Amino acid sequence: MAPLNSRRVAYVTGGSRGIGQAVVRALAAANHHVVAVARNREKLDQLVGELTAAGLGVEPAALDVADSTALTASIEKVIAEHGRLDVLVNNAGITRDGLFLRMEDKDFDDVINTNLRAAFVACRAAARAMIRARWGRIINIASVSGITGNAGQVNYSASKAGLIGLTKSIARELAGKQVTANCVAPGFTVTDMTEPLPPRIKDEVREIIPLRRFGTPREIADAVAFLAGDAAGYITGQVIVVDGGMSM
Repeated sequence: MAPLNSRRVAYVTGGSRGIGQAVVRALAAANHHVVAVARNREKLDQLVGELTAAGLGVEPAALDVADSTALTASIEKVIAEHGRLDVLVNNAGITRDGLFLRMEDKDFDDVINTNLRAAFVACRAAARAMIRARWGRIINIASVSGITGNAGQVNYSASKAGLIGLTKSIARELAGKQVTANCVAPGFTVTDMTEPLPPRIKDEVREIIPLRRFGTPREIADAVAFLAGDAAGYITGQVIVVDGGMSM
């Protein structure tokens, strides 16, 4: 394993499962030192143990990203310990689905706080190190729901639409410092959030996807890994949609 100071450091929220775990694996395989962030310490330790045993650089950070103080402190600790933070992937997200006429304020606020406000806090904390280095990659995981809307998900769709606006604005502010900011917007992806859907619903969804299948976490992670690398240095303020053609 290469010395840490020769490798870029990445901070990935929601890193213990699904798309986030796939991103952790992809960035670690690409020789990043990855800080995997999630609430579930047990799942984090399992992932970190597996990847470090394979010679990859990964460390856990167990926290709730909705806790702005804890999130900021965690990012500042990473920067202090490693002397850099090169890649930030805001992937952590929750759902509290329901028709908007019946939606409680708390269900709206919880989703906005975790999916959008936490991303803002993380970007603010990470950007200073990237500006000093005059190199950085901010990658926010949005959703096609933030582009098209989705019945029963006004809170989730609003959070993801807001994330797109946040990303485009950050891209404009940081471009002069050679820091890019982009979104990856997955469509229906095979994760533990989509797995409980009834077979009938899954079949109906596949019918509206031109490729006639759900995406995989690895396919989303590959898009993130590309945006995190040198080859994507001239891409900023963009939304890379990975949805099998569903939203075209």
